[in-house]
Amino acid sequence: MMLEEDTGLSLAIAQIVQRLKGSSLHSQLERQARSSLHKPEIKLESLKEDIKEFLKASGWEKKLQNAVYSELSVFPSPCHPAAPPEHMKEPLVYMRKAQGSWEKRILKSLNSMCTELSIPLARKRPIAEQKELLNKWNEMGTDEPDLSLFRPVYAPKDFLEVLMNLRNPNYESGDQPSFRNHLGLIQVPLKVKDIPELRDYFSELGLTTGQLGIDDSTQVPPELFENEHVRIGQTVLAEQDSAAAQQYVRQGCPTALRAELWALILNISNQPEDILYYEQLKSNVIQHDLLVDSLIYKDVKLTASNDDYYFVFEDYLYQVLLCFSRDTSVLEHFCYNSATPPKSYIRGKLGMEEYAVFYPPNGVIPFHGFSMYVAPLCFLYHEPSKLYQIFREMYVRFFFRLHAISSHPSGIVSLCLLFETLLQTHLPQLFYHLREIGAQPLRISFKWMVRAFSGYLATDQLLLLWDRILGYNSLEILPVLAAAVFAFRAVNLMEVTSLAAAEAVLADLSTLKVMPLLQIFLFATVT
Repeated sequence: MMLEEDTGLSLAIAQIVQRLKGSSLHSQLERQARSSLHKPEIKLESLKEDIKEFLKASGWEKKLQNAVYSELSVFPSPCHPAAPPEHMKEPLVYMRKAQGSWEKRILKSLNSMCTELSIPLARKRPIAEQKELLNKWNEMGTDEPDLSLFRPVYAPKDFLEVLMNLRNPNYESGDQPSFRNHLGLIQVPLKVKDIPELRDYFSELGLTTGQLGIDDSTQVPPELFENEHVRIGQTVLAEQDSAAAQQYVRQGCPTALRAELWALILNISNQPEDILYYEQLKSNVIQHDLLVDSLIYKDVKLTASNDDYYFVFEDYLYQVLLCFSRDTSVLEHFCYNSATPPKSYIRGKLGMEEYAVFYPPNGVIPFHGFSMYVAPLCFLYHEPSKLYQIFREMYVRFFFRLHAISSHPSGIVSLCLLFETLLQTHLPQLFYHLREIGAQPLRISFKWMVRAFSGYLATDQLLLLWDRILGYNSLEILPVLAAAVFAFRAVNLMEVTSLAAAEAVLADLSTLKVMPLLQIFLFATVT
């Protein structure tokens, strides 16, 4: 057993070293080490130790630690050396197959739109159009292209239908004793946490721990906790330690420190080369027009533009999402995402691999509501390249899991199952009542979870929720909150007699306070 652990560790180390070798941090460290050779404190006889000491004293060791921590947070630990690469994407074959056939459906929808509208997937913009786009780059929201013929490739409810039909072929419908009594829409047997395990996992959210977002904690006067918490937050930022920042935000971020703390956790520093990279993406947008651009325009117009909190950020959303669609570095995340980037072929070369390109270049086809992943970040970051990097990192760490079929604990299938299990176990009367009247709870909560509650909660509450996603490096807080919302509105929900009436009771979440709801549900529920 010890030997296997050692092998796993050395594999993980090799993988991280390999990934960091190609990074700009590696070349910066080399440059610093080389320049330190001229310093008088560096002696030839103790060269290695002296250089290490210099890198430590000059803050480079901390940067390296943060980069390693970031790799550990994002990439799954390596599989057994003999395991095929698709195991890292998704270990269960039936999940991989389901994801594959879902992708075929999305592509069919995209291709039929192309054919119907006689629009190419991509075209080079004429020079005049390039100039015009460049001139109005910061006010794209004023543009009113006719998008009436475009439709979202899919909406969350289409995706839910697919998840409801998932089955594990190794089970006969009759031989799942522990699972037979699960009466929700998700019918796959995955392991999800119960309330005692969730309490343990989210222990920092306990009733005796100070929290930002709780106004009347009896243990500590809120203003006392807040002042002390801000002081600690400033120390964490001064130390520039990603792991400490991640632990710190589990109790919430002070508003003034949130942008810097999130950037530290995500290891985003907005170096000159990052700004240059963003400018290159922008010039790709200027030069080429993609069909997905119209889908992005349409999505922003349908969602964020109509939102009281986010309509002011319309221009930012276009900039970030258009650049994102061109960013080939996003393709890297497909090595641990169950999805596979779609391919397109140069006209007349269908099926010939040497003429295949990923489409869109980042491999991600936006769906209805996609722009809401970016909108809340606009409150924190006003510099486009930094906003862009933060969003990209949030996407490849978290958001991609909300629209891919996988068995991962933070994947949407597990989140749906966790939500239904919590409700069925702890609010059985409510669960059965809603089920009987044809208002399965997941039909209502699914859209909240797919969007990570963006556009449903008030922004200050949403940011407190996303603090915890970053703090625990997990999306499992989403189904817990969804269940807590149902618990909070249980009395009203017990009186409804239709899905429409249940939806009306839960239509407006903008007055809810996230942290008290989570605390009461997790720590005051009798188990």
